[in-house]
Parts: sequence; structure tokens; C-alpha cells
Amino acid sequence: METLKDISTLEDIKQMVDTFYGNVRKDDLIGPIFNDKLQDRWSEHLQKMYNFWQTILFDVRAYSGTPFPPHKHLPVDQTHFDRWIQIFNTTIDAQFAGVITEEAKMRATNMAFMFSHKIEYFRNAENH
Repeated sequence: METLKDISTLEDIKQMVDTFYGNVRKDDLIGPIFNDKLQDRWSEHLQKMYNFWQTILFDVRAYSGTPFPPHKHLPVDQTHFDRWIQIFNTTIDAQFAGVITEEAKMRATNMAFMFSHKIEYFRNAENH
């Protein structure tokens, strides 16, 4: 069996992001939401994700901005976030292994949890 290397370069991040979002786009549950929202702006989104993950994993100031607002009004619930995490972890585990890989999975899980709760909070606030 091949030993997987850890995420250590920008090229690794690009591979991780491209493969992950390739899997997302094909997914029956979350693919249509991403494809509808991004339409012909996938390359722009992927570039943002390369920058985001460089900042998160390598402490390189490549990303600036606030990631939550574009997600605030998406038609998603916990089921969608669970699928997102499942695809993320499966995708990354098939390509990489190591400390930074585990950090990426932990960060993604924390982000999904936070986004899910914030979306629920804003929905509840808007309905009162």
C-alpha cells in the first residue's frame, strides 16, 4: 500500500481543493446548491479556496475576507453540512495523511459546525 504524504505545499492544497469540489459538484445532495450558486464562477471560487486553506494551514496571509456572509442565505441544513464533511474527509483521506491533514479535517468540521449554527440563528432571527 502506498504511504500518503501530508499536505505541505500550495500544490497539495490545490489538489485537495480541486478534488474535493470536483466530488461536491457531482454529489446529488449538495452539488446542485453549489452549482446553482457559483454557476460560471467556479475558477474564482477555487482560487479563493486555495488562498483560504493556505492561510488556515500554512499561516500565509493569502486570504482576506469574511467567509460566512456568502453562505448565510443558502438553502441548507445540518444534512447538507454532514454531507459536506463526509465528502471532505473521504476526499482528503484518499490523498493525504499527517498532522496538517488532520488539522484540515478538524478545521473543516469546526467551520461546518459554526456555519450550520449561524445559518440556523439568522433564520430564526428573521422569522421572529
